[in-house]
Formats: sequence, structure tokens, C-alpha cells
Amino acid sequence: MNREAAIAAFLARAGYAGARVAPLAQDASFRRYWRIAGGPRPAVLMDAPPPEEVRPFLVIGAHLGGLGFSVPEVLAADEGDGLVLLEDLGDDLFSALLSPGTGSAMFDAAVDLLVEMQRASAPESLPDWSSAAMGGAALATLLDWWWPAMFGAPAPEAARIDFLLALMAMLMPLDGREAVFVHRDFFAGNLIWLPEREGVRRVGLLDFQSAARGHPAYDLASLIEDARRDIPPELAERCVARFLAARPELDPQAFRNALAICKAQRHLRVAAQWVRLARRDGRPHYLAHGPRTWRLLEGALRHPAAAPLAEAFDRWIPPERRCNPPEPGA
Repeated sequence: MNREAAIAAFLARAGYAGARVAPLAQDASFRRYWRIAGGPRPAVLMDAPPPEEVRPFLVIGAHLGGLGFSVPEVLAADEGDGLVLLEDLGDDLFSALLSPGTGSAMFDAAVDLLVEMQRASAPESLPDWSSAAMGGAALATLLDWWWPAMFGAPAPEAARIDFLLALMAMLMPLDGREAVFVHRDFFAGNLIWLPEREGVRRVGLLDFQSAARGHPAYDLASLIEDARRDIPPELAERCVARFLAARPELDPQAFRNALAICKAQRHLRVAAQWVRLARRDGRPHYLAHGPRTWRLLEGALRHPAAAPLAEAFDRWIPPERRCNPPEPGA
């Protein structure tokens, strides 16, 4: 059975035979999303063919929903075929609503949600977003994809060792406290504004299938320094102050150091990931986010907590090369 036939059969079993199907935005994975109209209720279809898996989404969604957070209700699922029919939470993504001078209420609610998610026990089954995992992820995109695209040759072994040691030295302080639930992609494009709901339920959560157990600063770093859009500095600082006010048990300076470390790791991984998406997956449009991501990385590297990584950059990558690589054949 081809993919279209499998989708049609799944929708029919769920009571949506003959429903109208319209494409929604595709994310950075191989998943596709479709808006379904004309059935028993508005819905969204997640189409996640191999190698994608839907089980992590279902398990983590059940965890978050059980805690009372706003996640899409699962209307039907076929794990074998990688198909999930979801409640349609609408189009009011933070990214669509955010404009100069706006966003305070939405981001306040997002920070409050983050605090509540971290107060709840994270499932033991989640992987660890530890210094080793974070360092390995950043190293892979930087040296396996960005480096050969920029320099036209594999990264020297000495550079691999140097960047590995630098990342470990920078990230090690993150391992010193109890791990919390980490969404890992907690940014405006994955948050939906639901003002008719109350409290933290005003923020709808999407794309949480990569969740892990890690440092409480990581998701806040993702929220306030977004690789896809500019977040005003005053709004970012408002979020940090609100988070720390809700977590008085945290040492503010130690937390801000951890925040800087998380920013540096995330921006490094994502800046190089745009290249992987372009070269491996045929999605060159993601390179449009490269200049912003490299700019954010340069800012993160100026913080003293990121000094080990900054020093490795100074040894191996001159400032004029800290950007998207040239187009193939250029």
C-alpha cells in the first residue's frame, strides 16, 4: 500500500473518510502535517514515515497532558504506519503573533509554563540531555557537515579533539544539578497562544517528541534566543528575571552562567545543522537562518562561561569563516 492509500485508510478508520486535506508547514524532520476538515471535528494529521517514529510523541504527549498542560489531544494513532490524528489547536503560533512591542503576555505565560513543567517529575524513560549528549550533538553538526562544506575537506583530527575537549570543559558545569524535563525545542514556532484558556494552559505545546532530562536553563535559552526570529533584548531579560523570581532557590549568577553555556551549545549545533538540512536533506531555505544563528553564537561566545569554546574557535575558525559555507561549486 502506498503512502497516500495508507493515509486514506487511516482517516477512514478514524471516521474522516472523504474529509478535505490541506498541507501545513513541514518541520525540520521528515514529518509532514495536514489540516483535516469535513470530519467529526477539526483535526491535524501527523504523517511520520520511517525513519521517523511517533511513539515518543505519544508517550511524552500523554505525560504532559496528564499534568494538565495544553497539548493536542490524540484522536487516533497508528504507530506502525507512523500516523497520528490530533486535535487542531489553531494557527495562533507565538511566531505568527509576535511583533515589535508585543509578546509580553505570551512570553510571561511561556516562562510560567516552563517553571511548572520543570517542577513536575520528568519521566525516567527520557534520554539524558547531558554534557556528553549536548557536546556530541554540537560536534557532529559542526565537524561532519559545516566544516567540510566550509573548508572543502574533512576536519583535522586535532580540531576534532580540541573542539571535543572545549565543549566538555564548557558543558561540564551543567551536570552538577538535578535534571528536569527539557522540551529541547521550546521556541515561538512550537508554542500556540490559547488566550481563552486559563493559567499555563494558555500556551499550547507542539513538537515535544525530542524531550529529554537536562538543565533547567536549556529551554529558556531556546525561548529567548531564537534562531528563526529576533527576540527583543528587553523581552529576553524580562523572561530571565521572571524565571529567576519563580525559582528563588537558584543562584542567579550560576543560572545565568548556565544560560550562556546553553546558548553557545545550541547556537553552534543549529548554525551547523542548517548546513546538514541543506546538503543532506535538500532544504536550502533553512540557510536563511544562518546569519542570525552565527550572530547569536558570536554573542554567546563572549560570555566568560563559554571561554573554552571561544578559545577553540580562535584556534581553528577565523572570524570571517563564521558563517554559512559557500554554495556548492561557487
